[in-house]
Amino acid sequence: MTHQSGRHFLQVPGPSNVPETVLLAMARATVDHRGPEFKILTRTLLERFEEAFGFNDPVVMYPSSGTGAWTAALSNCLSPGDRVLAFETGHFARLWTGIAGALGLDPVLEPGDWRSPASPGRAEEILKEDSGHAIKAVCVIHNETSTATMSDIEALRGALDAAAHPALLLVDCISSLGSVPYDHKGWRVDVSVGCSQKGLMLPPGMGFNVVSQKARDAARAASLPKAYWDWEPVIAANEKGVFPYTPPTNLLYGLEVALELLLAEGLDAVYRRHRRHGEATREAVQAWGLETVCRHADHHSDALTAILMPDGVDADKVRATALKSFNVSLGTGLGQLSKKAFRIGHLGDFNDLMLSGTLSGVEMALELSGVAFQKGGVAAAARYLIDTAEVEESGIK
Repeated sequence: MTHQSGRHFLQVPGPSNVPETVLLAMARATVDHRGPEFKILTRTLLERFEEAFGFNDPVVMYPSSGTGAWTAALSNCLSPGDRVLAFETGHFARLWTGIAGALGLDPVLEPGDWRSPASPGRAEEILKEDSGHAIKAVCVIHNETSTATMSDIEALRGALDAAAHPALLLVDCISSLGSVPYDHKGWRVDVSVGCSQKGLMLPPGMGFNVVSQKARDAARAASLPKAYWDWEPVIAANEKGVFPYTPPTNLLYGLEVALELLLAEGLDAVYRRHRRHGEATREAVQAWGLETVCRHADHHSDALTAILMPDGVDADKVRATALKSFNVSLGTGLGQLSKKAFRIGHLGDFNDLMLSGTLSGVEMALELSGVAFQKGGVAAAARYLIDTAEVEESGIK
């Protein structure tokens, strides 16, 4: 590839942009992962996780992708043949369900249209019908990254309660943690599944589970092989400031700084920032006369936006034009949405000018690709950003 001057706009919905301070922290020399300096780092990280997100439960970190964290959540607390209820909210819901089947579980996938959230009402119906409690876990993607659709986890917890069902609630918060409000403790999630390369503003390479006491109790009786994924050795080692395996030391250096940045900005401000960028992007899509994949206004993701292309338009060709002509990387359509949609990530280390530049690249790529659309999306987004900007009094009249 020929060199393109200027900065590359990495606007896929993960990996997200990594702050320079995080990259510099990761460039430090690696220390002994069983030495005194590293023990301080481990304890500091766990304390900052709690300070930032209020989990009130152990955080179990692994050198892995989010797929590894999915595997850990299932293999720890379930046994072969256990029934798992999942909701087909998109590509990642199907992938997680596939892993459940590969592990020897009995996944039941409630069908969906890939444009809607998981239905709490349907969950309650299914769980009430399960009088024998064959369903041992309910698996839900909080922020379905393939469709930019968010499910209401608090309402799904309410569905379990209304059905008086003892199933564990397992939630993928991979693309929501650090980007949109997520309340592991308040929603009484049993296992939250996360990873490093989204709202936590790190490169890929670290997955984690946040595990409730109920999940830990279930794990003691569960018989799926845990091996590397076993929570308890990690929790026990972490209490001493170490890990039972070689940890991703330099990623942990970066995590320390990333958590500092989130705490310095304040989680409420982080969520407001993502909300503004989500709303501004949707203003652009509406002005273009295009359609978002998510068809429910109150379930749009603020971490990314998925945009449907008109019939006959190959979304991947639009993406290729954006990359070649304007050095903007956009997310591809996945699964059923392949070539039908592309995704704009607006999460992590991101600001108004970066969004404006991204949307300019998208609008120009749409025109160069010959897509039938209305111009003015960038202007609509800019108007929204101006109208919602927090401006200090300058004395200028």
